[in-house]
Amino acid sequence: MAKIIKSVFLLSFLFLLSCKTMNQEVYLSTSFHEPATDGLRYIYSEDGIHWDSIAGTWLKPKVGAQKVLRDPSITRSSDGTYHLVWTSSWKGDTGFGYAHSKDLIHWSEEQLIPVMAKEPTTVNVWAPEIFYDDVKDEFVVVWASCVPHRFERGVEDEENNHRLYYITTKDFKTISETKLFYDPGFSVIDATILKRDKEDYVLVMKDNTRAMRNLKVAFAKSPTGPYSPASVPFTDSFVEGPTVAKVAKDYYIYFDVYERKVFGAMQTRDFIHFQDKTDELKMPKGHKHGTIVKVPYSIVRKLLKNSK
Repeated sequence: MAKIIKSVFLLSFLFLLSCKTMNQEVYLSTSFHEPATDGLRYIYSEDGIHWDSIAGTWLKPKVGAQKVLRDPSITRSSDGTYHLVWTSSWKGDTGFGYAHSKDLIHWSEEQLIPVMAKEPTTVNVWAPEIFYDDVKDEFVVVWASCVPHRFERGVEDEENNHRLYYITTKDFKTISETKLFYDPGFSVIDATILKRDKEDYVLVMKDNTRAMRNLKVAFAKSPTGPYSPASVPFTDSFVEGPTVAKVAKDYYIYFDVYERKVFGAMQTRDFIHFQDKTDELKMPKGHKHGTIVKVPYSIVRKLLKNSK
């Protein structure tokens, strides 16, 4: 009898351990390969430093003038649904791509969200970044567009003088009017929003002027701002596509060092002081920038099982 009880206890313990492992959250990042026509890819990590690729593509781009899937940005809403937005064309679109999924394998029908349709001279809609506002239970999508002769040109050509715009929505069926999100006084792209605490938000962005092409930060009490003036740069030049994840007590800002064709990472606790962790980062080759979300390991296990 004692042996039977011991066996039952061991099996129960192993079952509970298995459940804990399956429910344990890991980091998953969206990604793409150049030239961005194949579709959505994934990479994942348990510690935020060592990343592995999940083979295959998971969403073939079907919307937009050029039907690409670049800069894929993902978030998870309170009901467990994953929402994805992406750049659908280099030029020629007045919107971005959108789809949603419960398991990151089966996706809804793709939509083109025409957020700049009322601005007929818009050159592009680049790098939409989706943020779930848990206070208002709605999504904020921020992107960069160039509307020639709208802002002081500075050192950039009219067709490269970007500013950040945004919309809010609860369901991607009813969408707010497009509004100006951030004008730092220079060409700016690749913005991502992070919530640190109540009324404590950080904006990480790329200064896209020719002399800079680096990352800066700004701060606000609301996800839609108003944000403080941009900080001094905290990276070298020729970087893009930042995304942020909390790793233990620190925040890691990951970014694409596109001239060197590697990923970089900066570690910070306050977004004022930064430590370069690029040399410690292990990232599979070929992957380009997306955004990071924490998911149950069971999701990653299913992706790996279905990968090709």
